[in-house]
Amino acid sequence: MLAIRALNKTFGGIKAIQDISFSIKAGAIHSVIGPNGAGKTTLFNLITGVYAPSSGEILFCDENVAGKAPEQLARRGMSRTFQNLQVCMNMRAIDNVMVGAHLRLDQGLLPAIFRTSGMRRADRLCRDEAAHVMQFVGVGRYLDVDASQMPYGALKRLEIARALMAKPKMLLLDEPAAGLNHTETGEIETLIEKIAASGVTVVLVEHDMKLVMNLSDHISVLNYGKKLAEGSAAEVRANPDVIAAYLGATT
Repeated sequence: MLAIRALNKTFGGIKAIQDISFSIKAGAIHSVIGPNGAGKTTLFNLITGVYAPSSGEILFCDENVAGKAPEQLARRGMSRTFQNLQVCMNMRAIDNVMVGAHLRLDQGLLPAIFRTSGMRRADRLCRDEAAHVMQFVGVGRYLDVDASQMPYGALKRLEIARALMAKPKMLLLDEPAAGLNHTETGEIETLIEKIAASGVTVVLVEHDMKLVMNLSDHISVLNYGKKLAEGSAAEVRANPDVIAAYLGATT
């Protein structure tokens, strides 16, 4: 579904991403890991159009999408969450989720102003769909609650619900377990498994190694902007270069 080929990104004289190549199979859970500053979020920002690469290709469903804007990628089936919460706290939970469907709704300005019957019907269908997605991610009890009144762990899942409302082929999750306690992390792990089982390809950046090793079909390891290793969870766990990058060289 996704192929990264000789990808590079420089900021001035800083080489943030250096000649990275890997591929992701449809339906897989693929994790990108590495120490702080390894380039993981920069890579996510390149894949999702926040940054344009300095060179290289990003093939999504066999189309080179390198440098395309995030909204163009969203229309093609790519959705993401962010390391820091991007939730509208002054809106109800369900309204936050409904925002995720806006690319699929084309009602025009006049129907919105005059609240035509077609517009009202579309709103009802969208609300019903948002309620279903909220139940799917485990925050259905917060349907009409203001986002500001929700606990942090529920807000993490609310953001995932909004991303799912775009009906993505691929969902990129940037540290979904960051700041969560043990119980909440378990809920996120179960949710990611459910999302993958529904047919959505999941790409994961995460520091919780237990979660990564439990979930991942394949793992790519970055260090100083370069690909250090890749393979199954067992292969990555046993790789001496990966151990040295995380724990420091022993010699």
